[in-house]
Amino acid sequence: MPRRKVTVVGSGFVGSTSAQRIFESGLADVCLIDIIEGKPQGIALDLMQAAPVLNVEGRIIGTNNPKDTYGSDVVLMTAGMPRKPGMDRSDLLDVNGKIINAVADYVRQGSPHAVVVVVTNPLDTMVFQMHKRTSFSVERVMGMAGVLDSARLRCFIGMELGAGVSDIDAMVLGGHGDAMVPLPRYSTVNGISIEKLIPDAQISAIADRTRNGGAEIVNLLKTGSAYYAPSAAAVAMVKSILNDEKRVLPTSAFLTGQYGLEGLYMGVPCVLGAKGVEKIIQLDLEPKERELLHKSAESIRKDLEILKKKGLLAD
Repeated sequence: MPRRKVTVVGSGFVGSTSAQRIFESGLADVCLIDIIEGKPQGIALDLMQAAPVLNVEGRIIGTNNPKDTYGSDVVLMTAGMPRKPGMDRSDLLDVNGKIINAVADYVRQGSPHAVVVVVTNPLDTMVFQMHKRTSFSVERVMGMAGVLDSARLRCFIGMELGAGVSDIDAMVLGGHGDAMVPLPRYSTVNGISIEKLIPDAQISAIADRTRNGGAEIVNLLKTGSAYYAPSAAAVAMVKSILNDEKRVLPTSAFLTGQYGLEGLYMGVPCVLGAKGVEKIIQLDLEPKERELLHKSAESIRKDLEILKKKGLLAD
């Protein structure tokens, strides 16, 4: 039986760490591709030399040739310019939009049956562009957003309560940016709502810290952005797809009327399996939560209009 193949596009911190997690877990063989000559090859060779120490069987290659990616089961798109201090995700539209188009072209040609998971920012806009450029069905193109955002929320809840994060569940909807919508009502510690455990003012502070979770790390690092948590979140999605786990994970998925929204990608809880996004789960939202979700959608639509004006996104 042929081994499964995952292509990781981009050998920056998120891409190389994702490739390491996939390879060392034995989840699939990995193709790590980048336009920088030597970098993906060096990372792949280093990881292959670690394999005997870790007793890992499998194969990882580094390449600059898109043809080496052909026949991938999953493509994990991480390439793009990261945010710098003071930058918003929308500032990245122009440069990252061009990168998305270039990658989508060879994915469409060489891996026509692949499921694509986009990590590149601004996330919800870039995943829409990837879908349009590849012409893949919306179920097979998605974005990694809510898994990371909900993980940050879980982390901060655990830090506040001194509780183990394995007992904490949390849900974050909306766009992957400042307008994301953390949902305290759907956030629990071993089944107990955090609204019964944490004062309202502190819940609000935790929600704000979650919204700014990426920016907080950017400001601390000064010369880069987060990569350990984003790569862990992306690989969790890849694993659910490859193993047909059908996990319920918050995912940037294409909406066709769910939550009163349609025609755009945005973070909502989804069932992820071998076919990609196999189901979108609709939560019962209160009026204020719904208002915030629709406000988040408007910020995504504005970015899409910018891409169209730049000629990077077809109607």
